Amino acid sequence: MSTVAEQAWRERRLAQIVAYEASEKRSNFISEEELQAVLKRKANPERLEVEEVLSKAREFHGLSPEDAAVLLNNRDTELWAEIFQAANWIKQEIYGNRIVLFAPLYISSPCVNNCTYCGFRQTNDQVAKKTLSMAELEEEVRVLTSKGHKRLIVVYSEHPASDVDFMCRTIEKIYASKNGRGEIRRVNVNAAPLTVEEYRRLKDVGIGTYQVFQETYHYDTYRRMHPLNTLKGSYLWRLFALHRAQEAGIDDVAIGALFGLYDWRFEVLGLLCHALDLEREFGVGPHTISFPRLEPALNTPLTTNSPYLVSDEDFKKAVAVLRCAVPYTGMILTCRERPHFRREAIPLGVSQVDAGSRIAVGGYAEMEQEHIPDREQFQLGDTRSLDEFIYELCQDGYLPSFCTSCYRAARTGCNFMALAKKGLVKYFCIPNAVLTFKEYLLDYAAPERRSAGEDIIRQYTEEFGRQMPQQAGRLQALLQRVAAGERDLKM
Repeated sequence: MSTVAEQAWRERRLAQIVAYEASEKRSNFISEEELQAVLKRKANPERLEVEEVLSKAREFHGLSPEDAAVLLNNRDTELWAEIFQAANWIKQEIYGNRIVLFAPLYISSPCVNNCTYCGFRQTNDQVAKKTLSMAELEEEVRVLTSKGHKRLIVVYSEHPASDVDFMCRTIEKIYASKNGRGEIRRVNVNAAPLTVEEYRRLKDVGIGTYQVFQETYHYDTYRRMHPLNTLKGSYLWRLFALHRAQEAGIDDVAIGALFGLYDWRFEVLGLLCHALDLEREFGVGPHTISFPRLEPALNTPLTTNSPYLVSDEDFKKAVAVLRCAVPYTGMILTCRERPHFRREAIPLGVSQVDAGSRIAVGGYAEMEQEHIPDREQFQLGDTRSLDEFIYELCQDGYLPSFCTSCYRAARTGCNFMALAKKGLVKYFCIPNAVLTFKEYLLDYAAPERRSAGEDIIRQYTEEFGRQMPQQAGRLQALLQRVAAGERDLKM
């Protein structure tokens, strides 16, 4: 049960949302009727049509919903192999073979919402709700930086105890927390939709990307999952959350859908329409797209019995089509997925992953416990250490990256996308990944795994020298400075 204070805060916030909905002049860019119609119209595409769409995708122009529906409805196994290959090639051409690493940090779980699929919903009395104190937050950051992390996505529930004032204080605390050479250089945020003024306050404390998942783009499903008269019950408040963030000057925003609530093909088209509308209005689409799947959560039956649970094979198709459809965006694959499946899915266009993750509030202070079900929103599939995961990336030939340079060099928003769309951003990504990975190897890597990392650095440094010979000497000089003890160097 909520307290009187919580009810009063929720009512004030709900009135604010209702007033916003009445004043919003933007047109709803999700037409369920049109998306269902295009899926039906392209239900049985010919081989030639699929090949034509793939040819268009390889030009980096992105795809229309109709194009994407052609790929989504393909039934030819050989053509799916071609789609997977195209997705991999597009990612390589734009970002190179680097994989950006981050960690989620859950800061609060008490919530005024009652979302059917969420372990943190207000009425779930089997999950203990907790908000980190500043001392507890500092300890969580200490553990994360002691493992080598430089990038976080901080996660807040929607509750008066975790309002924008609290968010600003905790983000400032994270940036101020130092641990020898360890520090967090970029704090991305996953939280409830805010007002323009609230977004401006977060921009002032130096956040990176602001992330809001629509969860599902299907109206009826959204209404069933998010009861009316809850803050999350407003479809349009959430749909235009990142438009408001852009208005506030946060030009790196991130979208996502929770796969398993409705037909995965429809959700892919919804994500694409979201990306297209952001680009139409602001000239820049989402910085990242996420596609988490429903995972088991304590006392949350929908997570295991939804009729729309997505198979591994269909999930891989969704990832590959999104990479073809929105070639410039970062694509995030999380530790919800099991280790062997992450290894299969990463080559389909993934550019960012979390590793060494714990999602119980306060879970990093109890790192040895892989699962704490009564404090988790859902159950992770991959609980390996950061070092173990990085070793696997090296075995597979990837370049692990902790880079935060673009954000701090003003390569964000339109500036970043201009480089990404031309396939030029990799010439910043690769050398900066090399420099941050060198830091990791020197400061945190297990000695028995360091040689594998040095081999990767040597491989990518030589490749960069062939592609950008005029910059090769500078990269070598910076690597020598890192080896001599300097940190946070960038191209």
